[in-house]
Amino acid sequence: MIDETPTPRIIEVVAGVLMRPDGGYMLGSRPEGKPYAGYWEFPGGKVEPGESFEQALARELDEEMGIRMTRASYWLTRVHHYEHASVRLRFFRVWEWQGEPRPLEGQRFAWMAPGTATVEPMLPANGPILKALSLPFLFAVTCAHLLGEAAILRRLETPGAPGIVLVRESGLALPALARFTAAVAERVHDYGGRVLLHGDAAVPDRLAVDGVHLSARGLATCATRPDWPWVGASVHNAAELARAGELGCDYALLGHVRPTDSHPGEPPLGWEGFSAVLAVAAPLPVFALGGLTTRDVDEAQRHGAHGVAMMRGAWA
Repeated sequence: MIDETPTPRIIEVVAGVLMRPDGGYMLGSRPEGKPYAGYWEFPGGKVEPGESFEQALARELDEEMGIRMTRASYWLTRVHHYEHASVRLRFFRVWEWQGEPRPLEGQRFAWMAPGTATVEPMLPANGPILKALSLPFLFAVTCAHLLGEAAILRRLETPGAPGIVLVRESGLALPALARFTAAVAERVHDYGGRVLLHGDAAVPDRLAVDGVHLSARGLATCATRPDWPWVGASVHNAAELARAGELGCDYALLGHVRPTDSHPGEPPLGWEGFSAVLAVAAPLPVFALGGLTTRDVDEAQRHGAHGVAMMRGAWA
């Protein structure tokens, strides 16, 4: 029997996350006369016929708050079903603009500190976006098998230590892994960072981590999201990235962007290949991985990355 139920039309919408250098971001309230009036959201609106997404966002920011967008980069896409409509929201982070935001539609604006949202009520679609904005731009992956445990732990005790650390030490037996992970977590939690363990949902309870990070193989075989506050995944293509979104992962690492010693003979994605994967399926923030350093953050973000993930470069 053919299902003749009409497919609901999806409205194409763009949203802009105005960013400050410290990671702070702006929220705006919805004006009277619109659905969810008074709820807080990211400025933006519907894409008009003939507009590119960037053109639509520039127009909306001009109409809503009187600013001229001068530098923005695509970030991620979410689909949300409201009672009155289904929307496909393409989020851009807006890094530079001209003019001071003004409430041209009678709305209110508020700057939020990184990882916080002190206004309410919040538009239902924005929960995952607020969580994503709490992620730092630099993601560190341990490589104690190359540098030694002491070098990793020493770096975690110095100013500017990474805000999120993935413990990835497949060569360590469980007792040694538990000891090293505990030492990492003690230092990272002391300054408010997060620690994840590369593995699967069956991480022993005694390991003091904030979440798990799935390999591409683990992602393919995992039927439901692991029961952890934070879940990430390694991906290599659009299909795996889409799968990470379906599973409800909070972020993904995509690579490798440049040639690396860990992937000899494998052709790198390059920046064009990286951005092409995100253009197909980026329902969550994605860190660029593979031969990158802190100097690559701006380039990575221009191509849609949330930031960069590093192994050796994170511990220099």
